[in-house]
Amino acid sequence: MNYYAVLDTNVLVSALIRKESVPVAVVTHALEGKIIPLVNAEILEEYNDVLRRKKFKFDEQTVEVIIAGIISRAINIDAVKTDEFFHDPKDAVFYEIVMESRKEHDAYLVTGNLKHFPQRTFIVTPREMLNIIELEE
Repeated sequence: MNYYAVLDTNVLVSALIRKESVPVAVVTHALEGKIIPLVNAEILEEYNDVLRRKKFKFDEQTVEVIIAGIISRAINIDAVKTDEFFHDPKDAVFYEIVMESRKEHDAYLVTGNLKHFPQRTFIVTPREMLNIIELEE
């Protein structure tokens, strides 16, 4: 079974910081096709911007492989504005994409920062996403 999910940028950052972690497992599932990433140009731009920030000192080739891998498996979704309020307006697009996708699929928003989003059963931590996947195996 495949799962549709928007991956918050912090999941990618965590995966690159901690090589053996739950976020790594989630990103691996996205790169191998178990998770089908949901993106749009704004999300991809944020991935590129954040993962290439000098403060992180991530290996450029690793960043390129992750972003290219996500793009190769992703479904591009147009964001549709919602009435939800976000303290950080940059978080809105992640929510908007998952809400639009949920019109056709069970989709998740995977984030390490649940407090940045409305409390919904489909907004999950990386650990919760892995638990959902493992229940089906």
